[in-house]
Amino acid sequence: MPKNETTITINAPVEKVFSYLQDNPTNLLEIWPNMVEIEDVQQLPKGGTSFRWAYKMAGIRFKGTSEDIEYIANQRVVSKTKGGIETTYTWTFQPKDGGTEMSVEVDWAIPLPVLGKLAEALLVKQQEREFAVVLANLKDRMEA
Repeated sequence: MPKNETTITINAPVEKVFSYLQDNPTNLLEIWPNMVEIEDVQQLPKGGTSFRWAYKMAGIRFKGTSEDIEYIANQRVVSKTKGGIETTYTWTFQPKDGGTEMSVEVDWAIPLPVLGKLAEALLVKQQEREFAVVLANLKDRMEA
């Protein structure tokens, strides 16, 4: 299972960054280039959310669900996706010099039966670049 980790420093308070990502997951559509649909957002009793998503990878549309399985406000969220792509996202938020140091660690299973083993290395690199773009877009939104 490939793993990516990307970190960025955002010149905005942790509470603002955390709230943007966690209070309304449809905000992901604004910053995540290949995320094409988020619907049926539910607030969970223990904190966090669940929702249905559609995502495009290598020209193929995948659908699934996401649920926050660990939620510590303004610090850490672990989300698990199921469906076409099985993924665990660990989002961490730490105060740094009046701003936020944020990282996302992604463990995901490439749908090899669909895409083929030879595509794995290419897809890993593509996803690394995409998460860098997601965080750069988030930084732009938060610092605007």
